[in-house]
Amino acid sequence: MMRITRTARRGVTVGLAIGSVALLTACGTTSGSPTATEDALTELGDGEGQVSILAWPGYVEDGSNDPTVDWVTPFEEETGCEVTSKTYGTSDEAVNLMKTGEYDVVAASGDATLRLIAGGEVAPVNTDLIPNYEGVFDFLKEKEWNSVDGQSYGVPHGYGANLLMYNTEVFTEAPTSWDVVFDKASENAGKVTAYDSPIYIADAAVYLMAHQPELGIENPYALDEEQFQASVDLLKEQRQSVGEYWSDYLKEIQAFESGDSVVGTTWQVIQNVLADSGAPTDVVLPAEGATGWSDTWMIASDAANPNCAYEWLNYIASPEANATATSYFGEAPSSEAACDFREDCEAYHAGDEEYASQIWYWTTPIAECVDGRTDVECVDYAQWTAAWQEIKG
Repeated sequence: MMRITRTARRGVTVGLAIGSVALLTACGTTSGSPTATEDALTELGDGEGQVSILAWPGYVEDGSNDPTVDWVTPFEEETGCEVTSKTYGTSDEAVNLMKTGEYDVVAASGDATLRLIAGGEVAPVNTDLIPNYEGVFDFLKEKEWNSVDGQSYGVPHGYGANLLMYNTEVFTEAPTSWDVVFDKASENAGKVTAYDSPIYIADAAVYLMAHQPELGIENPYALDEEQFQASVDLLKEQRQSVGEYWSDYLKEIQAFESGDSVVGTTWQVIQNVLADSGAPTDVVLPAEGATGWSDTWMIASDAANPNCAYEWLNYIASPEANATATSYFGEAPSSEAACDFREDCEAYHAGDEEYASQIWYWTTPIAECVDGRTDVECVDYAQWTAAWQEIKG
C-alpha cells in the first residue's frame, strides 16, 4: 500500500490522473497501424547495456526518491541493462515525448495506448519472448486498449476501478448506484465531487447504459453523436451540484476530511488513506459498474535498445517486481503470483475476475468505434476534450 507520506514526498498527482488531453490528430482509426506478428522481434540477442524508460511517477523507482524503494537496481544487476528514466504528468505529454524517438519503453494508460499504436510510435510485442507474461491475469490480456486484431502491443502492469466514495455520516446506508452523483445529485448540492478529465464523460455513459438502455450504449468509450450528447447533457445537469472537480487526489482527501465533499468518484488508495486517518468514508463499486484503468508497458517501434527493452518488460511483470511497483503506486498487481509479495491484494480485489469484469478500462475514444460498429462514426477524444470544457463552463 502506498502511504500518504510517500505520496506527499513525491509531490505529484498520481500518474493515473490523465488530465486534459490535447486534440487528437490522425487518430481516428487504428486500421493503419501494424498488426502483423512478423513486425515483432522473433528472438532476443545480447543486451545493449542500457534502456531508456518513460513512465508515470512512481513506476521506475531506483532509490533516489526514497532509499527504501528501489526495484531498478536489482534489474540492472540481473540484466546488465542500465536504466535511465523520465517521468511525465499526462498521457498527452507521454505521446508527444514518444514521438521524439528518445525512449525505448513507455508505461501508457488506456487513453494513450491507441494513439501510440495508430501513430506507429510503439511496436507489437512477441509475448513468447516474455516468460512472465504467461502469469499475467487473462482478463488483462488482448484487450482493446493494449492489442489490435489479436496482436499484443505490450504487457499489463497494474489496474484499478474508479469507485464511488461516500461520507458514512451523510449516507447511513451504503449507496448501491451512481444515481447519488447523477439523478439524485441535488440532494447533496455543492458537496458532490467528480474527476476532472474529459475521460469522465465515460462515467456518465456507464450510468446511461443501465438507466437509458434505449440509447444502445455497449461501450462507454464508443459513443455515437446521440449517445455522446446524452452523456454530455447528464454531466451538464450534474455540474449544478458539483462543488469541486478533482485530479490531485490529495485535494480530494482534504475535501472528504473537511466535509466539503460527501460523495463522488475516487480510487481505493484514497479510501485507504482516509481510513487510516479515521475519516467517516467508505467506497463501493455500484451496480452499474465503473470506469477504471489498466496500464501497459510498451516498446518503441524504433527502440535503440530492444533487447534490454524486452528484459524490462519481462522483469517488471515478474511477481516480486510487479508487487513492489504496484503496491508503491496504489493499484492491483497484474498476476496472482505477485500477491505472494503483498498483503493488501484483497483490498484491491486483485485477481477477482468477476469484480474486474465490472470495470470499463480507460480506452482512447476514436472515430472507428471500439465496440465493433461499422455503420456509424464514433465521437473521438478531440470532441470529448472540447465538450469537457463546455461542461465545466
